[in-house]
Formats: sequence, C-alpha cells, structure tokens
Amino acid sequence: MKKSGIVVAVAATALLTACANTPQQQREVGCVGAGVAGALAGAAVGSQLGGGTGRDILMAGGAVAGGLAGNNAAGC
Repeated sequence: MKKSGIVVAVAATALLTACANTPQQQREVGCVGAGVAGALAGAAVGSQLGGGTGRDILMAGGAVAGGLAGNNAAGC
C-alpha cells in the first residue's frame, strides 16, 4: 500500500505536468508532486518505527519532514 501510494503520486504529478501550459504551471505542479511524494515516503518510514500512539506520531512527523524534504529537493 505504501509503495503504491508513492507510485500513484508520481504518476499523477507526471500527468498534471503534461496538462500544464506554461513553465510556471509545470514548476508548481512539480513542487506539489515532490511534496506529496516526500510526505508519503516519510509517512511510510515513520509507520515502520515505534508502536501504539508513538507510531502515529512518528508517521505524522515523517510525513511533515518528508514533505519538506521533497519540496527542498525539488527546489521549491
């Protein structure tokens, strides 16, 4: 499930980028896609750690950190 979510996010970003008309729109779509893919990856990593409510906290923290890392990596 976690890997398929990342694949879906990347595929959706590619499709939306193809629909963008200007370079600015393509950059915005790419930034959103990078953030979403990073958040999904971070949540997937966080879900593998801890237990109980600690796991939920780590998933949320991983999603936030992953989203920020994805945006940073994309130059957004």
